[in-house]
Amino acid sequence: MSTGESTSDITEGTYRALCKHGYADVTMEDIAAETDVSKSALHYHYDSKHDLLVSFFQDLLEGFTERLDAVEGETAYESLLNLIDAVLFPPDDDAPDLGFQTAVLEMKAQGPYDESFRRYLKEHEHTLREHVEDHLADGVESGEFRADLDVEASADFLVTVFNGAQTRSVAVGRPVEETRETLRAHIDSMIVADGGRK
Repeated sequence: MSTGESTSDITEGTYRALCKHGYADVTMEDIAAETDVSKSALHYHYDSKHDLLVSFFQDLLEGFTERLDAVEGETAYESLLNLIDAVLFPPDDDAPDLGFQTAVLEMKAQGPYDESFRRYLKEHEHTLREHVEDHLADGVESGEFRADLDVEASADFLVTVFNGAQTRSVAVGRPVEETRETLRAHIDSMIVADGGRK
């Protein structure tokens, strides 16, 4: 097995192990059981479970950034709605298991206590904010969105809603579809310029 194949196998095995056991309880042995590599081979690649999970979390965020980069639309309004969908809904062939969503939420909860997780979370939030700001600024420039729109404040609001929606979806089962409709109503009433929707 090549290094690339081994890394991919470990990533997929980590996903399956997290679905079954959750962040707190998963062990290197659990992850090895979901891969074609031994526990000793895992330790060859990673010094500890913590290092493996931080690397896995980094890969997740990089994949998410790639999804954001791919967002497009014929208008700024359409692009913004597509961005919301990209954030709230994974691709159909990549729909995460609820156990995995819970594990990711547990990893995010390490941010206040773990510098490694906190660093990647801060980078992720910065990247997400930049994408939202870019889409909003495009709408202002095209005349679709209000000329006096505070782009930074609006982006901060949307990112806060995204984070809350994902947490509530996992914690209490609130459908993210409801958040999407609420955000669409907010955009139509507070962001779109009079006669600006195209």
